[in-house]
Amino acid sequence: MKIKKRFYLKNKKIKEVKKELGNYENIIPKKSQVELVKIEDYPDILLIDGKPLLMQIDGKTIPTLHSMINTEITEKYATVDMGAINFVIKGADIMSPGIVDADDSIQPGETIVIIEETHHKPLAIGTSLISGKEMVENNKGKAIENLHYVGDNIWELNI
Repeated sequence: MKIKKRFYLKNKKIKEVKKELGNYENIIPKKSQVELVKIEDYPDILLIDGKPLLMQIDGKTIPTLHSMINTEITEKYATVDMGAINFVIKGADIMSPGIVDADDSIQPGETIVIIEETHHKPLAIGTSLISGKEMVENNKGKAIENLHYVGDNIWELNI
């Protein structure tokens, strides 16, 4: 892991990031230190008080699983059955047959959290390819592109 650049964000930029996060803006508490770290072969990582809680992929800021672990997830989620868990934590995209529930407000292209059905813990962060309603109703096809999952390089990141 080679760090190319590392710097603190100004308050104006922090406000922009919080606005982009929408309902997840509380990931960045008031008066916290926000540092952008550019690492070779990784997405850009935003450290909030030293913890990798956000990342930037294709110019879009999304939460990491570290920020979702202790957060109650009530929207923009898809719940997968026990059979899908092994595939999800190995980086596979999420297929419609493995989805047992999803937020109806999900639209294609949105960042969503993939949770497991028993304990409702987050397993992955992904981009929806279809609507939440279609995720549950479809019996075949890809529903979510897996961007970040438990056990990947971002999950294991120590800076």
